[in-house]
Amino acid sequence: MTEHRHEPAGAADGAPLDEAARADDTPRDPADVAAAATRRSGMTQILGEEFDLKEAVGGPRGLVEAVAPGLVFVVVYIATGALVPPLVASLAVAVLAMVLRLVQRTPLTQAAGGLAGVVIGVVWAWRSGEAEDYFALGLWTNAAYAAGLLVSLLARWPIVGVVVSLLRGEDFSWRTDPALAGRRRRYVLATWLWIAMFLVRLAVQVPLYLDSSVAWLGTARIVMGVPLWGLTLWATWVLVRRPATPATP
Repeated sequence: MTEHRHEPAGAADGAPLDEAARADDTPRDPADVAAAATRRSGMTQILGEEFDLKEAVGGPRGLVEAVAPGLVFVVVYIATGALVPPLVASLAVAVLAMVLRLVQRTPLTQAAGGLAGVVIGVVWAWRSGEAEDYFALGLWTNAAYAAGLLVSLLARWPIVGVVVSLLRGEDFSWRTDPALAGRRRRYVLATWLWIAMFLVRLAVQVPLYLDSSVAWLGTARIVMGVPLWGLTLWATWVLVRRPATPATP
């Protein structure tokens, strides 16, 4: 009889898996694919008995990879006042992060996502000749997330509840079961928290973008990036966590 293998716990924490394990654990059902993708993100922290922001952002390395390209762009732009040097410097930082992960054979997901975002920002800014367009993708992304989350609420499928159910391997009975109305309300409130986060970002950053205040826009992106995301993730954890089970005497 063929033994069914489950994904090692370390995979959710960003630990590398060998190729055989990756092949055996490849999900085939669409729901399993979505659950696996979510497990590899920092969203797994909302299921823990304790909240660990360091693990949620992928540790110090994940934090550096998330912040460094934008920070380098702002610093070089302020120092030179030109467009090309900050674009090249930011792209170099993102490429270096990717190369280091390739050399060390560590998971590429976060670095690859960051590199893709930087490349798009560099191309947009270079083609338009406007430095603020380096940050345009982030504005569109925040708007798209806010819209998607709002649609999930209107459809009565609050996305936080969907994510938690996928991570826990549960069904979606909380949507219609009156006995689970409290859980449903918490999922709705948590989804509103994420909508608020994206809208606050837009409220601050769009005026700076329209005013071409590149240095302030870049600073706002950094300050309202990982810190605000971590705060929202913690608040989500507070809302959706299960009460600790009392120890049996």
